[in-house]
Amino acid sequence: QVQLVESGGGSVQSGGSLRLSCAASGYTYSLDYMGWFRRVPGNEREGVASISTTGSGTYHANAVKGRFTISLDNAKNTLYLQMNSLKPEDTAMYYCAAGSDVRWVLRPDDYTYWGHGTQVTVSS
Repeated sequence: QVQLVESGGGSVQSGGSLRLSCAASGYTYSLDYMGWFRRVPGNEREGVASISTTGSGTYHANAVKGRFTISLDNAKNTLYLQMNSLKPEDTAMYYCAAGSDVRWVLRPDDYTYWGHGTQVTVSS
């Protein structure tokens, strides 16, 4: 089992920045990808960014490319999402996720473990 706990959400004005963190514990050695997803009430979860736990690559959704950056500190078992130039449409609950057999890196169904989420609200 793997446990994930997010932190760092909050309220900011358009153009501002936030950094989300996700502390992982448990059998983290079994993971091959970790990612960030978000959901607006009434919508499906959407992939924001993903990173290989071996450092082989990072992936960002088109909606956040150039503004958000995913990173992983393996020594601390902590995943990050640096969010810059935030827009009102980035407002959502953000979830950290991890998986052991991920094939489509931004597809939620490929991830087994999920955190409880942290709210990000961007006002105009």
